[in-house]
Amino acid sequence: MPESSQNPFKFLEKTIEINGETFHYFDISHFEQLSKLPFSVRVLLESALRNCDNFYVKESDVTTILNWTGYKGEGVNDDKEYEIPFKPSRVILQDFTGVPAVVDFAAMRDAVLKLGGNPDKINPICPSDLVIDHSVQVDFSGTSDALSKNQDLEFERNKERFTFLKWGAKAFNNMLIIPPGSGIVHQVNLEYLARVVFDDKRSDGSRILYPDSVVGTDSHTTMINGLGVLGWGVGGIEAEAVMLGQSISFLLPEVIGYKLVGRLNPLITSTDLVLTITKNLRQIGVVGKFVEFFGSGVSYLSIADRATISNMCPEFGGTVGFFPVDKNSIEYLRQTNRSEKKIKIIEEYLKATKQFRNYDDESEDPIFTKVVVLDLSTVVSSLSGPKRPHDRVSVSDMKQDFASCLTNKIGFKGFELPPETLNNSGNFTWDDGNQYTLKHGSVVIAAITSCTNTSNPSVMLGAGLLARNAVKAGLKVAPYIKTSLSPGSGVVTYYLNNSGVVPSLEELGFNIVGYGCMTCIGNSGPLHESVAATIEKHGLVCCGVLSGNRNFEGRIHPLTRANYLASPLLVIAYALAGTVDIDFETQPIGKGSDGREVFLRDIWPTRDEIQSIERTYVIPAMFKEVYERIELGSQNWQALQAPSGKLYPWDDESTYIKHPPFFEGMTRDLPAIAPIRSARVLLNLGDSITTDHISPAGSIARNSPAARYLADRGLFPKDFNSYGSRRGNDAIMARGTFANIRIVNKFMKFPGPKTKHFPSNEDMDIFDTAERYRKENVPLILLAGKDYGSGSSRDWAAKGPFLQGIRAVIAESYERIHRSNLVGMGIIPLQYLDGQNAESLGLSGRECFDIHMPENVKPHDKVTVVTTSDIKFEVIVRFDTDVDIAYFKNGGILNYMIRKMIE
Repeated sequence: MPESSQNPFKFLEKTIEINGETFHYFDISHFEQLSKLPFSVRVLLESALRNCDNFYVKESDVTTILNWTGYKGEGVNDDKEYEIPFKPSRVILQDFTGVPAVVDFAAMRDAVLKLGGNPDKINPICPSDLVIDHSVQVDFSGTSDALSKNQDLEFERNKERFTFLKWGAKAFNNMLIIPPGSGIVHQVNLEYLARVVFDDKRSDGSRILYPDSVVGTDSHTTMINGLGVLGWGVGGIEAEAVMLGQSISFLLPEVIGYKLVGRLNPLITSTDLVLTITKNLRQIGVVGKFVEFFGSGVSYLSIADRATISNMCPEFGGTVGFFPVDKNSIEYLRQTNRSEKKIKIIEEYLKATKQFRNYDDESEDPIFTKVVVLDLSTVVSSLSGPKRPHDRVSVSDMKQDFASCLTNKIGFKGFELPPETLNNSGNFTWDDGNQYTLKHGSVVIAAITSCTNTSNPSVMLGAGLLARNAVKAGLKVAPYIKTSLSPGSGVVTYYLNNSGVVPSLEELGFNIVGYGCMTCIGNSGPLHESVAATIEKHGLVCCGVLSGNRNFEGRIHPLTRANYLASPLLVIAYALAGTVDIDFETQPIGKGSDGREVFLRDIWPTRDEIQSIERTYVIPAMFKEVYERIELGSQNWQALQAPSGKLYPWDDESTYIKHPPFFEGMTRDLPAIAPIRSARVLLNLGDSITTDHISPAGSIARNSPAARYLADRGLFPKDFNSYGSRRGNDAIMARGTFANIRIVNKFMKFPGPKTKHFPSNEDMDIFDTAERYRKENVPLILLAGKDYGSGSSRDWAAKGPFLQGIRAVIAESYERIHRSNLVGMGIIPLQYLDGQNAESLGLSGRECFDIHMPENVKPHDKVTVVTTSDIKFEVIVRFDTDVDIAYFKNGGILNYMIRKMIE
């Protein structure tokens, strides 16, 4: 498909002089409608305007965004859904989800070489950053050497993956890989990687300015919205598309205006605020929508406060939680050691294009789909739990709420314990020779974790001051409670050290255990044997308290049935108390060294105290020192021997990194569009099949095809690890596709990863069935119902079926992103005509299917499907754009880009 390089909006390209230099930019302020557009939509408009080529981005797309009609209050919305393309400015990856992307790029280089091209051309076109942060566990805690021991284990477990990524760091241009031990991806993004405004040099030597925007392969990419950078999480195929310079598409969103007024009480933290907002927005319902914050109350929030709110966007369900850039954003850039020259460019460009916000000026307020108001003065000290991040509980209600949860019916707020077990308790002897007692509500994990809160110096320093006051009062944390501190970046360690609070934190057991995403994603490590045995023996509902963002059942640790999200200060408070079954207002947190009762209010620092310490100790020099050497990495990273050269030397024995077969047999010329003949149905599925049903996730079951593959290579079950850690091995991931124990396949009597092979009628594991069909040269299709592929977007939900030999899916409807991912892998998404489905057509799934795809297929064409049971019916080809057809004709987006690069 030819592409037009002529931008019809070229006349809006203007120049601006800053710091004595001339820059180009596209002037969105030209349009009268701009003042009504939410600031988040202005970023979408600018991107469409600048990238308009009438192929990837059409003139009509610009018009659609410009005429955003999200304001339903006056009936101006026509209730239609408009899909728009978007070209983000950059991509951010974490190591679990980033490894497959680097594997694909390495394989693309091999393919280009085989086709006679220059493999050096295969690099990310769009700037891409990968932060290794998901691999470290809390195996050791509460000691001065916990950090080094955990990091050593991290390298031991992940050596193959790290070696591969270190090769990638040297081999690819336009890709920065941040070594392990540096911090959490989102905090590094906030403090270091974020550009806010891009300053790009074009091929003619001119420089062009445009807003920073980002997609990431982690749902909490939204944290960067706190700095005025539009960004959200996507699946791996979409991320790779953006890395290759392609646009992604999504529905032009409704925008909920969330107005903040008033000021926070001096004893309230940003965590209390975000848990309040999360519950509020969940109740309103903002799934698939943008949330944009405004109002005079925003002016009183630091960028770290805003980032804490934006980080929790997946928990309140929105696509983004956006805070436009204002004067506080500019001050934050100074604090984090961005250059004055760069800061001036950012400020002047955003002001020139009406993308700079004054939250105190109501005349700047745009229109919104709906406005919600929160008075900050009404926020109270809070936690969330015991099983969901949006189930907020005020601290004053905590004792009563937990007691109710014990007896409530099983659900998000209930454990339904029999009455006779409510007073269960168990004694055990600790290593110090003392005996301790566990009851329902006992805290066994207290973790100040890296993601949500440690971007925020106010709550981290507040926790340090609380610890100092507690130690002065003679309070202690019981030794069996697994306490840990995993900072979001090295800067946190600097200001905690310099402010003098580290000795007190360590006195209470909150030693630094690692830099990365740890307890919050379940990398909490083991509990002590005596603690675990006591919990199991007496059936206790014991607790984890963490300053993270997710507390779903079974996520933090299998033995902590109740888990509560809290500020770092409250993590320490509940660790000191040893239980969540406490009313801090009326009950002491413990006894001091003088034998007197100490209440939480006696040791709680005020916001003014915390801010005074923050002003003194969180300074630009810290950020300069930490980030000047971040790419060096630890001694372990520096000692790691990685291959050199532009082509990766694949190890056929590796069970972590494997050359994927996506480009086998690829030629320079486009392959002919071949009809699908005598295809068998691998799975006959119903409605609402999610990516959780399709995509490999969690631990590798010992009786699964993936386990057999690993056992055949000499591995024992203890070394199987998880699908997440083996995402760079397509053989493991293909075997784990559709391996969910809850998948319902109409061919089978019971749920699970089994299907029937036809015509033998044998019951087999799904992968083994697909493999047998492959050996018989039988193409495969899937039958599905409504909303096929719903849920979070995962790359292997499309890659896995492709590797199992699936050529097409016939469904009643598709989740939008998954449909796009299928096209990106060369799988044809076909849709029944309205009112039709497998049942209405009389399809059993045991038939053979013929599907003829015309050479000149157009978006939404109808094609005929013929079966061996004499059933003939039409389906709609769900290629929605000319770009989709270009990808399909090439066999997928990666093949499309290889041919384009060779040209």
